[in-house]
Amino acid sequence: MEERTYKLMGGVGKMSLVAGILNIVLGTAVGVILIINGAKLLGGRRKFLI
Repeated sequence: MEERTYKLMGGVGKMSLVAGILNIVLGTAVGVILIINGAKLLGGRRKFLI
């Protein structure tokens, strides 16, 4: 019983680590995309004000 719990904890730990890394990578990518799109919108608003 204890060995099963030990293996389960190891698996959950690995999945948590993978999920954390994916969150960092995807969060950074989404942040960069939002910054680029925001800059494009701010740059293009002059066309509508004239």
